Amino acid sequence: MMRGASRPFLSQGWRFLRGGVGGWCRLQHSSAARRPINKLLIANRGEIACRVMRTAQRLGVKTVAVYSEADKDSMHVAMADEAHLIGPAASQESYLRGDRILGVAVSSGAQAVHPGYGFLSENAEFAEACERAGVVFVGPPPSAIRDMGIKSTSKAIMSAASVPVVGGYHGEEQSDERLAAEAHTIGFPVMIKAVRGGGGKGMRIAMGAGEFQEQLESARREAMKSFGDDVMLIEKFVERPRHVEVQVFGDHHNNYVYLFERDCSVQRRHQKVIEEAPAPGLSSEVRASLGEAAVRAAGAVGYVGAGTVEFIVDANHNFFFMEMNTRLQVEHPVSEMITNTDLVEWQLRVAAGEPLPLTQEEIKLSGHSFEARIYAEDPRGGFLPGAGPLTHLSTPAPGPHVRIETGVRQGDEVSVHYDPMIAKLVVWGHDRTTALNTLTSCLAHYNIVGLNTNVDFLLSLASHPSFQAGDVSTDFIPEHYAQLFPPRTPSKELLCQAALAQVLEEELEGVRAVAASRDPTSPFAPSPTPRLNHTLTRTLTLACEGKEEAVVVEYLGGGRYSMDVGGEVFEVSGSMVCDNGTRHLSACVDGCVSRVCVVVDARDTHLFTQTGGWKVSVPAPKFESELGVVVGGGGGAVAPMPGVVERVFVTPGQAVEAGDPLVVMIAMKMEYVIKASSAGVVEKVLFEPGQSVAKNSPLVRLREPEE
Repeated sequence: MMRGASRPFLSQGWRFLRGGVGGWCRLQHSSAARRPINKLLIANRGEIACRVMRTAQRLGVKTVAVYSEADKDSMHVAMADEAHLIGPAASQESYLRGDRILGVAVSSGAQAVHPGYGFLSENAEFAEACERAGVVFVGPPPSAIRDMGIKSTSKAIMSAASVPVVGGYHGEEQSDERLAAEAHTIGFPVMIKAVRGGGGKGMRIAMGAGEFQEQLESARREAMKSFGDDVMLIEKFVERPRHVEVQVFGDHHNNYVYLFERDCSVQRRHQKVIEEAPAPGLSSEVRASLGEAAVRAAGAVGYVGAGTVEFIVDANHNFFFMEMNTRLQVEHPVSEMITNTDLVEWQLRVAAGEPLPLTQEEIKLSGHSFEARIYAEDPRGGFLPGAGPLTHLSTPAPGPHVRIETGVRQGDEVSVHYDPMIAKLVVWGHDRTTALNTLTSCLAHYNIVGLNTNVDFLLSLASHPSFQAGDVSTDFIPEHYAQLFPPRTPSKELLCQAALAQVLEEELEGVRAVAASRDPTSPFAPSPTPRLNHTLTRTLTLACEGKEEAVVVEYLGGGRYSMDVGGEVFEVSGSMVCDNGTRHLSACVDGCVSRVCVVVDARDTHLFTQTGGWKVSVPAPKFESELGVVVGGGGGAVAPMPGVVERVFVTPGQAVEAGDPLVVMIAMKMEYVIKASSAGVVEKVLFEPGQSVAKNSPLVRLREPEE
């Protein structure tokens, strides 16, 4: 997994002592401080659970998984040495039930619990419960979690430790009037943040006074849902900032180091999309100052284990403390790649009482790394999260410079109950340009069918000139929206490739039918007549990006075709082979040869090119479309994504105006307010709070307002 050779999990601990002339010597520490870890429970799911297990198993540590009813067939359950059911699908009844998880740890004989990130990873009460039960919590002490988890407290501590902070209101008075008054005093725009927040949840931006109350209420509801606490702080929103964070590590022997910084500026919905290390464009002096400030922050709270100190960096490279995440971050692999370390191994060693494996002087920065988060979501639809089956999943080949961090396999389903992340694609290069080239190449080979993903968006983002130049900020996506989301119109050459793929697919089916008719044991379904392509001329109707195009195909013999697309004629030839469900198409269109991956899914043909994926469909026959039924006709609101209804604002007979909130949905742990698109009268509310809804399900039916 790492680029360098791994160190074995030591059977005895070591500590660092400061020697003469600044040297270090390693001495075995007392056995009293040693807490051997031979069995580890991972209190999480998905890719982070799998990632922790890989390191634990490499170190010879047995692993225990916990899972909800929705995750019984998941990858992390299959990977573990043993797995235990802890409750229903809802995280409040499973992965957030610290009592059940700790009970499994004790009964299974696990000496330690690794919380991953999210869920209970920053829950001080759970860390204390582990301590009382004699189970090692692989993370910082509860006091550090409390100090840094409450943003108002953390900022006071940071100020005392000479760490620069952004001004704002962090007081205990939480009335709407007081918070609004403080926002006016600070000056708009302001950031509204849950004091116990993280991961972009419970966070809203109010650009002006008119929207402050609505954003405050939304942030409070989301914070209560995610953290069980709706206390807010108000900060000045630094416009066009960079989000730069520093990976820090501490041990039980008062040693602290930083493993350089990551730039996580490119975000949507206040959540990171792509990260890189080190941050581009920073001088060595700024880099050192950031690292030293982060170490002061960790030392101020007696931090132990892996942590991340997050900073806002302005256009002049002035930086201000934002928050500290007292856990391993999603994007930790980029720090591992540039320092040739395994931070989960470090966590386990430190939790077992060992000192840090390296001193600050021994940590060397090497090369550049990117991480792209691959999500089930619709970037062109406002990045709304999605769910559904991974009908087809093929990835670039992992290697020394390419890591695929995932918790799903082909055939698995991305659940509506949890975060919609499918995987993290992590790459390394000797310099930023090399790493970025590797990233774009790998994204072009990340092929997914079955649900919407952000792979094409990531490819567009990584190819954008400003991103390639390192000119990034948290406003990057809205600033470059038109270039990141250009109109998509399939080229005529692409339609020729799609038509060729369909013709060759039919020929492959014909060959299979012949084989089935001759061999009764063949797995191919028999067909009374092989569907070989003997038609000299035929017309294929292909639909792509909402438009239909007729392609007239004439068979010329010898594997050559003439294709007329909108009056323009192309000479086409090629071949297609099948490998594990993926067709590899080699197509020559007017002398230009290209290689395209093809996945056939019912009437849809998915073509994956070097510049992105395309879905080309054969429209359903007219008699089939006439059988369709429109559900929930009339005006109203529909679910833009699968999720759970959290709150309903309206009742039948109530008049609403355009923009009025109708329903609050929770999807993938985020809150979405569904608003009326036009004025009307509520005719029917179709779902109650707590009910699950599928994408495009009608939620509220409206009728025209009476005059």
